[in-house]
Amino acid sequence: MAKHKIAVIGVGKIAVDQHLPVIDKSRDFEVAATVSGRGVQHRDLPVFKTAAELYAAMPEVKLVAICTPPGVRHAYVREAIDAGKHVLMEKPPTPTISELDDLVAYAKKKKRILFQTWHSRYNEAVDATRKILKKNGLRTARIDWRESVRKWHPGQDWVWEPGGFGVCDPGINALSIFTKVVPFPVFVEKAHLKFPANRQTPVDVEIVFKSAEAHQPQMSAGFNWLEESGEIWTIRFETLKGDELKLEKGGTVLRINGNVTIENPSEEYEQIYAHFAKLLRKGKSEVSDAPLRLVADAFLLGARENVEEFHW
Repeated sequence: MAKHKIAVIGVGKIAVDQHLPVIDKSRDFEVAATVSGRGVQHRDLPVFKTAAELYAAMPEVKLVAICTPPGVRHAYVREAIDAGKHVLMEKPPTPTISELDDLVAYAKKKKRILFQTWHSRYNEAVDATRKILKKNGLRTARIDWRESVRKWHPGQDWVWEPGGFGVCDPGINALSIFTKVVPFPVFVEKAHLKFPANRQTPVDVEIVFKSAEAHQPQMSAGFNWLEESGEIWTIRFETLKGDELKLEKGGTVLRINGNVTIENPSEEYEQIYAHFAKLLRKGKSEVSDAPLRLVADAFLLGARENVEEFHW
């Protein structure tokens, strides 16, 4: 079968590191063009300054992957849907729940497929954890998600602006796993957010969760963006049977009672595009808003503390 032609809109670090190389080796998709205000070109393929230029010049391209910062995502997705395109969105989807709800409704109205990606969910270890927790229950959960903003978002000031999420940009990856594997609804009970004095988004966040479960499992999360010793992307669970499950390396490794039971290389984006191909075949959209809702609630309920300034 012929591959789907897809254009990538927004050619920043995540598009260069993940989307473009993954599409290049995909059996389902091929890159047709890029849209980049900075004129970033992929191989010798066409590059356009605006999405409107792409849609006018290449109407045969029916799919777009939108990898812009979330603050402008709503307008770009609506524009793509109006142009008759099916849309894959990088995470976080939008800066507000209201905008995401509108996109879901608009895609349905226009009969376009909308796929919200949560790349950290696409791992065998995550699926195995979900099954175990569904069977054996959950007593405690602790998320520790620490990394360096200088490494993963070098010089990208948008992450520090309103709507840029701050440390919740990587933290929402942990919440995408958390909301997939926990077998009941989870809510934010309280949060503590530390903001650099010269920035508009947090650099460190601590969240306590709650649920309606009778046994009241203890659940919390800590995100930090100044970890220079290497990434710590870990979620620890204790089941009601007393077993310890530990997801490590962003959900690619599962330890049960200290023993590694699953360890795979990260192929999250490969799995995203394989899943997008399935959605296209089925003609179905897929959008999960649970991770975004938890982040929004943390901002709503969180106590704010100003800390030392951040400079690149």
